[in-house]
Amino acid sequence: MTARVAVVVGNPKPASRTLTAALHVARELAGTEPDLVVDLADLGPALLDWQDPTVAALVAAVGEADLVVVASPTYKATYTGLLKLFLDRFATDGLRGLAVPLMLGAGPAHALAPELTLRPVLAEIGGTTLRGHYVLDSAHDDLAAYAGWLAAVRPVVASVLNVSTGVPA
Repeated sequence: MTARVAVVVGNPKPASRTLTAALHVARELAGTEPDLVVDLADLGPALLDWQDPTVAALVAAVGEADLVVVASPTYKATYTGLLKLFLDRFATDGLRGLAVPLMLGAGPAHALAPELTLRPVLAEIGGTTLRGHYVLDSAHDDLAAYAGWLAAVRPVVASVLNVSTGVPA
């Protein structure tokens, strides 16, 4: 069985640098294109309607993914309210896979934001998490900005995905 891979992006701007970064990370960790890409900017006011069936279906699909890259720009030292609206839809056991926190920001002052703000929420909603990554906006398209972190986490991701999908290591 192949791993199901999802990307969730909480940038209020559609087709953002955050999306580009998240897609790169997902491809690098899974070795394939993601099965599901949720650019929350495209959902707009539907995120405020707790009865919206499209949002509910996306929450369910993300919750079932084996690997989820959750990305956000850094706003006021944390992830966006847009992403918070989406993550609030998950029950405490709503995320069953490996959750990868990724954040972009203007400067190094918020480099711990993925660890201090996003990772705990992903764990709270059931995700198995690993060390998050912070990338400067100005380096979002520089592969070197990801290389060291990817090298460190790739074996962990491969091991977890092999176990969750039943593929021998």
